[in-house]
Amino acid sequence: MCCSSFLKVIMFIFNGIIFLAGVAILAVGIWAKVDSSSLMNILSTGNAELPDKVFQMDYVSYVFIAVGSVLLIMGFLGCCGAITESKCMLLTFFSIVLIIFLVEVAGAIVLFVFSDLADTLLMEVEGQVRADITDNYGSNKDVTEVWNSTMNAFQCCGYRNYTDFDNSQFVAQNGGVYPDQCCRPGSRCSAGEAASSNVDGCFDKLVKLLEDNAVIVAGVAVGIAALEVAAMVVSMILYCNIGKKSS
Repeated sequence: MCCSSFLKVIMFIFNGIIFLAGVAILAVGIWAKVDSSSLMNILSTGNAELPDKVFQMDYVSYVFIAVGSVLLIMGFLGCCGAITESKCMLLTFFSIVLIIFLVEVAGAIVLFVFSDLADTLLMEVEGQVRADITDNYGSNKDVTEVWNSTMNAFQCCGYRNYTDFDNSQFVAQNGGVYPDQCCRPGSRCSAGEAASSNVDGCFDKLVKLLEDNAVIVAGVAVGIAALEVAAMVVSMILYCNIGKKSS
């Protein structure tokens, strides 16, 4: 009896957190949907090849809304199922968590098996991004500001390195001078100075950031999986105890 009461409390607290997280994510998704126009205009300006693909980012808000809704429903079912001892709610909660867990496992397997496909997609993205720098950096205000903000934040230069700016409008308009972020501070950023400064590209900086935090990312993933398994076990224990009480 004491053990069952303890599991009820744990179930209530755990699912209460899930419920609140669902509310927060749902609110972010709704906000992103309502105020997504300005972001989409910035991202799609100046590149005729990207609008259709960039426009798909608008659906990220729908993903947030869907995820938030699922978490909200899960939290509600878990909390109410534990407190009211509803077998139907507990079984529904167990089924939802099991489906999510299986989808995560399947997704991890697909990413591992089709890693070559991911590399191909990265190469396509790289080509589009570098073309965007060549065609629009220095001539399109929005693109220039986005890249300047990115390079300042990550202390990087271009997608791969300074050569991404070789044929850009910026270099042509400034007599062969490259962006200041590609060189040591206080120097005239010519091609030779950029080469000797050897500033990392933004993509490499991003990869390094992910690698440096790989342990944290892996730990979070394992922790989430462990919580999902624990939630399924606890819900089944409560479900079985309810069956014993009613008999």
